Amino acid sequence: VSGGEIKTKPTQHAVKELQEIGIQPDLVILRSKEPLDDGIRRKISSFINVEFEGVISGYDVATIYEVPLVYYKAGLDAWILKKMNVESRHAELSAWKQVVEKVKKPASRVRIGVVGKYMELHDAYKSVWEALGHGGIANNAGVELVKIDSGSLEAPGAGLDEIFAGIDGILVPGGFGERGIEGMVIAARWAREHKVPYFGICLGMQIMVIEYARNVLGWTDAHSTEFSKTTKHPVVSLLEEQRKVKNLGGTMRLGASESHIKPDTGMRHAYGAETIMERHRHRYEVSNLFRAEMEAAGLRVTATTPDGELVESCEWPDHPWGLGVQFHPELKSKPTKASPLFAAFIAECLKKRFRLLE
Repeated sequence: VSGGEIKTKPTQHAVKELQEIGIQPDLVILRSKEPLDDGIRRKISSFINVEFEGVISGYDVATIYEVPLVYYKAGLDAWILKKMNVESRHAELSAWKQVVEKVKKPASRVRIGVVGKYMELHDAYKSVWEALGHGGIANNAGVELVKIDSGSLEAPGAGLDEIFAGIDGILVPGGFGERGIEGMVIAARWAREHKVPYFGICLGMQIMVIEYARNVLGWTDAHSTEFSKTTKHPVVSLLEEQRKVKNLGGTMRLGASESHIKPDTGMRHAYGAETIMERHRHRYEVSNLFRAEMEAAGLRVTATTPDGELVESCEWPDHPWGLGVQFHPELKSKPTKASPLFAAFIAECLKKRFRLLE
């Protein structure tokens, strides 16, 4: 664009360079801020020897979810199928259009504080960001992400009330290594004591167990053996059969595994099923050595492996929504079908916001 006028020369020169090395494109997608009119498309088509239907306007839109609708309207899918001699069929996009409408015009909004240790790397939690958005779509709500570096919560005099002001829910995602762990424990305690919805994923569930052991049962040294080898209360540890494995990869529990959910729990309410399959990626588990004592003190184990040996989810008692899972539900979430847990978490965060507004 120059002086408000769209210039076609750069595209012409780019295609010419391809042609000079023996590449003749069948299709060109033209990126621009605004939609290109048919006159510009015809002009480019005539100069680069690409049929008019193969010159597509790929203009900026409000959300990435709108891009498929733009290309469908431009006939991109039908053109590709025609080129490949494949029969073109009607695409049912009503559900996708509803997704776009909810993203662009949400009925309400929530602010979610994500407390993690890799906040400087946006893609480190990419699946979590997307799944939170999916949970928002399921509830017709926009989700504002508030990134909180867990290490910042460990600083002396950290003003937690100020940091968490206006936060409707707290999520602690997965991770490895000791850095920032105490900040996550602080966040979990704040969420439990202030009745703020809390969602712990993988390490995030282990954090809520450690916090509960320290501040409810009084085991002040409670920890995971990943971070402390000397704790007298290793409430999270490697599985017994994994402790002699030297190779780190050999101790990793990977892939989809079955979980059985107990009735009358937040997990059962979210999934509406007794048995689920979710993907795992972790080395450490909630220790069965202290499980009975922690359950006696109120911590609810709400899902396990089919044999009942491994803890798959925990929930806080007397709390609107304090739930952690050992697996990674974000990996199966989709815009048109949000993970049940992310949808339930956002729903509870909305309830909290509405209560504050009443």
